[in-house]
Amino acid sequence: MKTYLVGGAVRDILIGRTPREHDIAFEASVAHFLQANPSARKVGKRIDVYLIGNVEHRPVQGGDIRADLLQRDFTINALALEADGTLHAHPDALADLRASIIRPASPEALMTDPVRVLRAARFAAQLPEMSLAQETLEAMRAVAAAGYLADIPCEQVCRETLKALGSPAPERFFRSLAKGGCLQPWFAEVADLTGVPAGPPAYHTGSAFDHTNDIMRRLAGDAFDVWLGLCHDLGKGTTPADILPRHLGHEHRGEEAATALGQRLGMSNRFIRGGALAARMHMKAGRYDTLRPHTRVDLLLVLHHAGITRNVWNLVTADSGIDHTATAMAELETILAVKLPPSLRGKGPESGRMLREMQCMALAARRTEPDGASGERCPVGPA
Repeated sequence: MKTYLVGGAVRDILIGRTPREHDIAFEASVAHFLQANPSARKVGKRIDVYLIGNVEHRPVQGGDIRADLLQRDFTINALALEADGTLHAHPDALADLRASIIRPASPEALMTDPVRVLRAARFAAQLPEMSLAQETLEAMRAVAAAGYLADIPCEQVCRETLKALGSPAPERFFRSLAKGGCLQPWFAEVADLTGVPAGPPAYHTGSAFDHTNDIMRRLAGDAFDVWLGLCHDLGKGTTPADILPRHLGHEHRGEEAATALGQRLGMSNRFIRGGALAARMHMKAGRYDTLRPHTRVDLLLVLHHAGITRNVWNLVTADSGIDHTATAMAELETILAVKLPPSLRGKGPESGRMLREMQCMALAARRTEPDGASGERCPVGPA
């Protein structure tokens, strides 16, 4: 039984990267493979994929490795390496690797498996030195025009999106989808940002889509932070035309848009909640040094209870260029250190109001700025 290391692992070896995943193709019947590897566990539902340890194994397609390579997604992945070092490659694979081009392995590659549209964009994000060939963009547009993108299982869209968010250049995922006309239907809220001014010229230049991509680029390296960057200005996509370029109330519209996007993609509750809070809170957080103590207390506790405190301050730094992180984290520590005396506990909402007032007073005493003068008393109702 002949086996081959295939796909992205071979590509990474050839371009000097350390492979992150190893996939094996075997040239034998499944029965023969299982007889030789009784510990193999089937994990594929529609196709034969078997796990040995953490390595996926699958039979070659089309009868032999040459036919298999012609059926793969992109030429740069249509590579196979034997144990003795023999390399098998798609006819265009090595030339496209040298030219840093992402090209379909066949004219029908994307049409027969529409999730490859997302993979093309994801590879553009993971391999920022590479560019999409014109025929790749044309194939993406053809898939979109045929309406096939809506048929991609949600789980696959979510998986590709998460990989792109964690890539070195996450903004290239969305720029590539936009160039290929493929933001709809999965990323409708992102598509709405294209062509919409980011804000008044005194504060922003370019479109809201461009601004969002710039923020994601600055946050690259943490998938969750990038997600917050993607979501923070989604409300600008539905700003009434008669008030542009201002975006009054976009944080509230953005909360709804971020929730809708996260739910459509099947994101985890943490991502959905985090994206919504980033949209709702980023404007307030950006003015942190001007906020009164009660507003700071409420903001910090909301972020703390959601477990996204540092992530939101990373977003604010990327968005405004002002880093409030050290101050905010120190003030959160001050707030969390405040405890009700035993005599004020167990009084229901009244205890909550008293705790909030004590937290506000602790922040006011800590600050020397005019908006936080020592001894300032805080409202005890909702901010």
